[in-house]
Amino acid sequence: MTISGVIDTPKTTTVASAASTAATDSVAADQDKFMKLLVTQLKNQDPLNPMDNAAMTSQLAQLSTVTGINKVNATLESLRTDQASAQSLTATNLIGKGVLVAGKGIELSSSTDSSGKTTSSSVFGVDLASAAESVTIAIQDSAGSTVRTLSLKSPDVGTYPVTWDGKTDAGGKAADGNYTFTVKAVSGGKTLSDATALQLASVASVSTGSGGVKLNTSLGQFTMSQVKEVL
Repeated sequence: MTISGVIDTPKTTTVASAASTAATDSVAADQDKFMKLLVTQLKNQDPLNPMDNAAMTSQLAQLSTVTGINKVNATLESLRTDQASAQSLTATNLIGKGVLVAGKGIELSSSTDSSGKTTSSSVFGVDLASAAESVTIAIQDSAGSTVRTLSLKSPDVGTYPVTWDGKTDAGGKAADGNYTFTVKAVSGGKTLSDATALQLASVASVSTGSGGVKLNTSLGQFTMSQVKEVL
């Protein structure tokens, strides 16, 4: 079943614009305060001992430095806000799609085509941070018994989607339902610790906030960086 959702993108754009305007106003306000202090100092200086040129130049240099730093900060904040807005818009394209995230669950389900033929399928995946000579995937039922063993030969670094057709090692058909799986990657006779099991999740909607952009899925919330592959 496909779940759909929406995100209020105009609101995100408005927030970005407001943040940029606020940063610009802050720079102008700091510059105005500095100038008022300098002018007040000049008005109230001792006529018999006025501020010398070196002191004046030093204070103007400080004003320039402070203004420059504030402008840099404002620019960085604007870039950060723009990046968050762009990420939000990109995330909306994932609504209604399946993504692979860290997890060991499998949901096996059957479907019937127009000819009346029934087939079973389930999609999950494996993420390898280093190349392996072999990868063994063991699918277990709710009792912990292995019903199907799959393998990948000499896989390189990367993410690999895996499809299970529901067949068991004994040649039978596994019942529809929830299963789990484990991944064992071997290289040079040693088991690798950087092989990650990936579970399929359906993206329902996108959330934005102080915590950044989050994908709301059938398995919970995930950040964009936690998505290994989009199916």
